Amino acid sequence: MRKLVLASRNKGKIEEIRQMLADLPVEVVSVADYPEVPEVAETGNSFRENAVIKAKTVAEATGEMALADDSGLMVDVLDGEPGIYTARYGKPGWTDRERYEYLLSKVSHYPFSERTARFVSAIAVVDPANGRIETAEGSVSGIITDKPAGNNGFGYDPVFYLPEYGKTMAELTEAEKNRISHRANAIRAIKSVLRAMLG
Repeated sequence: MRKLVLASRNKGKIEEIRQMLADLPVEVVSVADYPEVPEVAETGNSFRENAVIKAKTVAEATGEMALADDSGLMVDVLDGEPGIYTARYGKPGWTDRERYEYLLSKVSHYPFSERTARFVSAIAVVDPANGRIETAEGSVSGIITDKPAGNNGFGYDPVFYLPEYGKTMAELTEAEKNRISHRANAIRAIKSVLRAMLG
């Protein structure tokens, strides 16, 4: 069985993707299992470019098929911020909570109806055996809340409200999130391609 190396050290993200790919004939491992793989500088101008950079670096360093996700939050009234800087928003070393509190402070003077936002995920898969690169994107729309709610998820999930569910992303069950999240939509889009790549 072939290995698929996830280009992430984020335990929440790794577990989420592992569950979504559980029915594929592949052993899903993490880049954390390969200490020789260098940290990847995300120098792309889009989620897709960053996902490809990460997947290529990991595939080349490990010799295994690699999957990378680059995802983030885009808030309309902030002209798409934090965007590709989602994980590095605010100051270096900040926690998830400090980042989303900073975001809340930036949207606090806008009415709730104007705080529309979306989570975007770009997935790239690179097969070093033949140099093949495949990508897919997924998104989910919501609204930035006034205050955090929920203990599930990570990142900005506690402040991302889904009107059709009446909950924040962090209040969803794992099963609900794996069905509707931006990453779930991107993984669904790449899954049939990945199945074909695995032969």
